[in-house]
Amino acid sequence: MGYSKELKDAMLRRLLPPNNESIAKVAREAGISPHTLSRWKNEAKANGTPAPTGDNADTWSTQDKFLIVVETASMNEAELAEYARKKGLYMEQIKTLRDACMNANGSIAKKATQLNREQREAKKLEKELQRKEKALAEANVLLKLSTKADAIWGDRNDTLSHKRQRNQKS
Repeated sequence: MGYSKELKDAMLRRLLPPNNESIAKVAREAGISPHTLSRWKNEAKANGTPAPTGDNADTWSTQDKFLIVVETASMNEAELAEYARKKGLYMEQIKTLRDACMNANGSIAKKATQLNREQREAKKLEKELQRKEKALAEANVLLKLSTKADAIWGDRNDTLSHKRQRNQKS
């Protein structure tokens, strides 16, 4: 069954602020299934219409809170007051939401800065480790070559001591 856009808009006006009527009540009075009304309300929220329910801002979804902050970010006091009246909100609620968003982003920025610093330090340590591993591998190769050379030509220390002994006997 298709519903007209006008009917859908009228039902959403009842479901969304400032009216915030319950879905069950609107469904009974309009003769529309609660599932359909719920879907319309969720679609409106998904399309960016803030749809908090109830007077307690603590029960609103984070998406609703954020959408309200975004919508009101560039408003002056008069526009904010008008917006609050239309949505059935108090200006203090909106200001509290703004403050919460700003504080949340501030701590994230600090954490991001600290993470970047830690990543640079880790990269520096990794580079140092690679340099040391390379030096160790080179020393290992030189030691093996030295051992092989001694096996082929004899121990140079032994050779030098034998030459000295022969020279002393003569």
